[in-house]
Amino acid sequence: MAIALIFAGGTGKRMNTRSKPKQFLEIHGKPVIIYTLEHFEYHEGIESILVVCVKEYIEELKGLLKRFDITKVKKIVPGGETGHDSIYQGLLAMGNFTQKDDIVLIHDGVRPLIDEELITLNIDTVRKYGNAITCEADKESQIRSLDGRTVFEMPPREQMYTAKAPQSFYYGAIKMLYEMAEKDGIKSIDSAQLCSLYHKELYMVKSTSNNMKITEPADFYICRALYDAQEGQQVFGI
Repeated sequence: MAIALIFAGGTGKRMNTRSKPKQFLEIHGKPVIIYTLEHFEYHEGIESILVVCVKEYIEELKGLLKRFDITKVKKIVPGGETGHDSIYQGLLAMGNFTQKDDIVLIHDGVRPLIDEELITLNIDTVRKYGNAITCEADKESQIRSLDGRTVFEMPPREQMYTAKAPQSFYYGAIKMLYEMAEKDGIKSIDSAQLCSLYHKELYMVKSTSNNMKITEPADFYICRALYDAQEGQQVFGI
């Protein structure tokens, strides 16, 4: 069985919006979080969904699920202080309906431009290798600096990738790592970094194009433009 853990517990401080968290901003009358959830709702391989949500918006999310007929969400829990905490809270909350050998796809609520194929590839890769980290090859050269002032090294661009989402694992394995991190006082940027900190071998899945995360105002407008372009392709066949 495959389950989606969608974390939407952030308040979007970098969005400079005072109205709503970024996951509740609307594109063409539909909140970003609903666009994201629909990919998992309509995928035949996803049995259920758990959402980690900003506590003050849980009731609003429940209303949106009814309005947009999202039926696979089994549980909604409040987010933690950090993304790491939110994922851990989500994993703990899944314990009542998830087995250790179930597959968990961990995904950002503000990363709505994925597709069915990417979800399927994540599931298949976990079954084959034990985990799946969605990655995109870097298009520009990366620089590493130790002091923020001088260049320490420039790794070969063909070796550089950006970790994205979904990031997928067997439930028992990833939950154990988060429990270890809790005991050791470790906070990770994402699940892939946590695995790396504990020296776990990770397997890459090629990301779909435009699999962006809405973090800043410009990201929101780019995402909206991409949806406009997709609608144009459907209408005009381009």
